[in-house]
Amino acid sequence: MAALRMAHRRGTTVIIGFLLGITGCSNPLPWPNSPLYETPANDPDWVAPANRADAMQAIAGRYGHYDIVAYDGLTPNGPLSTFVISYGFTEFVIEDGELVEIDRFCRATYKANQDFVTRFPDAATQAIRPRSAIVDLRMEDGAWRIFRPATPTLIGIDGDPDQPLSMDPDNPLINDDDNDGRPGVTVFVNLFGLIEGEIYIARREIFQNDMTLFSDGSLRGSVIDDSEQLVIDASLDLLNVPNNPDQWDDLGLSPIILIPLSDEIDTCEELIANRDALFPPEPEF
Repeated sequence: MAALRMAHRRGTTVIIGFLLGITGCSNPLPWPNSPLYETPANDPDWVAPANRADAMQAIAGRYGHYDIVAYDGLTPNGPLSTFVISYGFTEFVIEDGELVEIDRFCRATYKANQDFVTRFPDAATQAIRPRSAIVDLRMEDGAWRIFRPATPTLIGIDGDPDQPLSMDPDNPLINDDDNDGRPGVTVFVNLFGLIEGEIYIARREIFQNDMTLFSDGSLRGSVIDDSEQLVIDASLDLLNVPNNPDQWDDLGLSPIILIPLSDEIDTCEELIANRDALFPPEPEF
């Protein structure tokens, strides 16, 4: 979910790359080393499921979803790097002999190596509703790999999600998915504690997940984000600039971690309340 992502990607993809090129900024902080998180060692006594049917049974269930999409940008003052960190639920169900992934997002947070704050409200994050996807489940080098293909999802605009996103800010299909009375979905920005503004965007969320099953029941891997973004308008002219940042090529900087959940954690509020017990700390610059 990235300028937005959720979502990352993912989902979700933050639209901040251009802001610093307009307003100026301090020197960027160092970018963290990759990979961002080390994968756990499997229990030496663990035996991976013997066949595809057993693997589907082992994977089926509900998970807490934590992913990061790292974006790479450039301003006149130097490199701009951003993390979009997404939380939500992922469920795997078995249907007609296939393993189907269902995702639901709760919250997205944003971090950058330059001095500004971006906020994407939970209502906008939760408006991202990815289509369910049949995953490709296969054994590779003694481990079960799960590949979730892209299922493009529109937010802030109606239409055919399998077609490229319109880049027309006057498109009559633009909607108000976060129900705040403004077009598209709203991103709130604060530049260096001095300038506050709003940017109204529409997005076509396009993310894929490549994961591995581990002995602790978790699924871990990386997110590939190819989302498209339209800046519809902004509260300030200086913010109304086209922007669609690229994901960092190093996928070690864009991890996804799915943690099996108990039945007690069922709502977004409960998931966020248990965030520290479930997931690694958020990355810092």
